[in-house]
Formats: sequence, C-alpha cells, structure tokens
Amino acid sequence: MRLILLCGLPGSGKTTLAKALASTRPAIRLCPDEWLAALGVDLFDEPFRARLEAVFQQHAWALLAQGLTVVLENGFWSRAERKEVLRGGRALGAEVELRFLDVPIEELARRLEARARQPGAVLITRSMLEGYAALFEAPDAAELALFDPIRD
Repeated sequence: MRLILLCGLPGSGKTTLAKALASTRPAIRLCPDEWLAALGVDLFDEPFRARLEAVFQQHAWALLAQGLTVVLENGFWSRAERKEVLRGGRALGAEVELRFLDVPIEELARRLEARARQPGAVLITRSMLEGYAALFEAPDAAELALFDPIRD
C-alpha cells in the first residue's frame, strides 16, 4: 500500500501526473478540484474545500487499510499538512511518497493563461498566483528525505 502526495501550486501538473500514475498502476485518485466542480461548488470556497479534503483524508486511510494505493492531489501547501498526512499514512503501515512539482512562476502563469482559454476553465490570475506562491511552503531536501523514495 502506498500513499502518493502531489505537492505544488496551481498549474504545476498535479492532475496530469495523477492521471498518469493512475493509468500505470492500480490506484485511487482523489482530486479536490474535480469533485468541487462535479458538486457545483465554487473552487474558491475554502471552507468547503477544507471539509472535502478532510473527507478525502479519511477515505484515503480506509483505502490504505485495504492495501490500496491512493494519490492525493490536494497541493499540500504547508509543511504541517504534509507532516500530518505522512504521520497518518505511516501509522497505517503505508509507504508515503511526496512528489513536489517545482515549476517556476513564469511557467505556471503561462500554463494557467492557456488553461483559462479552455471552455469551463476557472480563471486564476497572475496576481492570485503570486499570492498563492507567497503562502506556499516548498519542501526542502530535509523534508523530502522524510518520505519514501519515488517509485515509477
């Protein structure tokens, strides 16, 4: 059983990577953005997102307890959040992998601008992206070393 956390800002490729991972191994992929959209909830409704991510975490624990692999696309912006999920996964005996998608802000802005031209896309402006980047706590080498090695 393995828990794969995808860490990165909007536009970093979390969903693209999660879909690729789920297509090459048996894995359950949990994507907050897709669920929010499917439920008709504003993607920027932070209280609802927090509740949904808490439900996903509990669901991930149940799936891991059944020996399954789970991919969480929450973004994991804070060290505290990553530490909590690492501890929970390890308590279940799971390997826990952190994949940090470290993409320069210029590339993120370019991707988000291109995405915004797609039908039904949610607009994330450069200003919003810069605000998110200021809040984001990128994992350093010491933190990355706490997680299990990436298996492709």
